[in-house]
Amino acid sequence: MKRLVLGIETSCDETSVAVVSNGREILSNVIASQIDIHKRFGGVVPEIASRQHLEMITPIIKEALAKAGVSLQDIQAIAVTKGPGLVGSLLIGLSAGKALAWSLDIPLLGVHHMAGHIYANFLIEEDRPYLEPYEDMQEKTLCLVVSGGHTDLVYLEGPGRFKVLGQTRDDAAGEAFDKVARVLKLPYPGGPAIDKLAQEGNPEAIRFPRSYLEKGSYDFSFSGLKTAVSLFMQKEFSKGEYALADVAASFQEAVAEVLVEKTRQAAEERGIKRILLAGGVAANSALRRKMTELGEKEGYHVHYPSLKLCTDNAAMIAGMGYYQWQQGLIDDLDLDAVAQLPLEDLSILPGK
Repeated sequence: MKRLVLGIETSCDETSVAVVSNGREILSNVIASQIDIHKRFGGVVPEIASRQHLEMITPIIKEALAKAGVSLQDIQAIAVTKGPGLVGSLLIGLSAGKALAWSLDIPLLGVHHMAGHIYANFLIEEDRPYLEPYEDMQEKTLCLVVSGGHTDLVYLEGPGRFKVLGQTRDDAAGEAFDKVARVLKLPYPGGPAIDKLAQEGNPEAIRFPRSYLEKGSYDFSFSGLKTAVSLFMQKEFSKGEYALADVAASFQEAVAEVLVEKTRQAAEERGIKRILLAGGVAANSALRRKMTELGEKEGYHVHYPSLKLCTDNAAMIAGMGYYQWQQGLIDDLDLDAVAQLPLEDLSILPGK
């Protein structure tokens, strides 16, 4: 029997609605991006993002239902991002979700945004291998969650149990990409722009610093790397010895190297053999390449979602919400949006 969950994601600058069957099968996953609106400002403007969500949420809900070939009356639960994120943006999605849950008299499921990103690894995609929530979660697993606002190393202790081993102390990896892109005069969003330019450059041309912090720490820091790139552009680049593509490739390599090495250390010390990637920066080609090479060299089982499921989307929210529903974790209609929401506050992962 199909159990349909409608997911809503509005944590930042994408308005997304999806319909997912039984927590795994994506029937529709509609994403309306605001990139063209925010690129003139070089980043997301929260008030503008909220207004765009308000304009787009209803038509996107209708489109997601139409693409899935279902009606609102077929939906059996509503999953919506409750945080973390831009609180104004979160409130638009949350208000829509509450209205639907109340009018249809069906469960409301508030989902942690980063847990949704982790869950994207369990969604079924025809052209890619996928993980089984029950079977694969029995193996100790480590997930590197990297996005514009987060860089977290998360130990999945088992179904229902998170432990954050490390996180960023300053700039998140995606934030560093955006800031360096501005220094290099590349368009917003910075991550894809740097990744594209880096394909033409030499990643070993410039040895930018790698910050590993104190021994034994799984935390991350990218502000020093960002400053190093800025100083290099001011003092060295004008000499004409390097191409801009070399700077992009060398910066990207420095970020990816630290992310992979920290993940390797944590996996080795805890005897973990399964490594997941999640979040927008998980789409970065250098990070995927280096993590795949690590897996092949040292025997780790490395898995990451397709590019379209790395970025913010509602299918991951619907999928995560389904498993919360199965475990009886249903929210009241007074559920509020939370801008800062630690991942360890959530006690749910796919499991029986």
